[in-house]
Amino acid sequence: MKIISWNTNGLRATIRQGHFDPLFQKFKPDILCLQETKARPEQLPENARNVPGYFSYFSHPEVKKGYSGVAIYCKEKPKEVFYSMGVKKLDDEGRLIGAKFEKFTLINVYFPNAGRELKRLKYKLDFYKNFLKLVLKLRKNGENVIFCGDINTAHEEIDLARPKDNVENTGFLPIERAWIDKVIKNDFVDIFRKFYPEKTGAYTYWDQKMHCRDRNVGWRIDYFFADEKFMLGSPKEYEGGPKIKNTGMITDYYGSDHCPIWMEM
Repeated sequence: MKIISWNTNGLRATIRQGHFDPLFQKFKPDILCLQETKARPEQLPENARNVPGYFSYFSHPEVKKGYSGVAIYCKEKPKEVFYSMGVKKLDDEGRLIGAKFEKFTLINVYFPNAGRELKRLKYKLDFYKNFLKLVLKLRKNGENVIFCGDINTAHEEIDLARPKDNVENTGFLPIERAWIDKVIKNDFVDIFRKFYPEKTGAYTYWDQKMHCRDRNVGWRIDYFFADEKFMLGSPKEYEGGPKIKNTGMITDYYGSDHCPIWMEM
């Protein structure tokens, strides 16, 4: 099974520029998770709302139009789909979709940015706090949790090109990075770093205004995380092999200031 996650920075533009259909035709994901779609389903063409062979689910802001938004396309119909953490002020921006399948629960999430002058830092940290509560609750209920998306924070110095220049900037603040530390301490695995612990120059986001992608001056802020026990696999059910086989980035895929990331189970 292949899962792809991508911040499209506007799904309508992605479709218009011809970057939507190739995701399915070339990469053939079993599940595709999109973030920052900036669109309600009715604003999308029919072929994007209903992709042949896939079930599709969308979340969007209740008030602010052309902002935020996430989507999931999946070949297998989930047992249940949910759109909420149960905190209204955090749910109103259409940042989360969860899909419960037979063997795992997948959450596609677009985490907030703290914004200029850190005006939304408290909101971002509240979102982080309540999201971790959600995934811990799901795990306590016996669910194997995977979550993916744009976390909007680079974890370690290795995860951005210019760490020293950004220690006081959102996306690399100690208080933001500490949340990822907490996620890992709660036995969730950063899938990319599990497979490539020392790989440098591996980024998923580049500032377009500064043409940073051409010079690979980027940030790794898009992730897959999985419960450690699920990551390692079960000898009885999976013959001793890990459930998650590999992961990577599609850095030559354009159409956004982010590139798609993928993992295989």
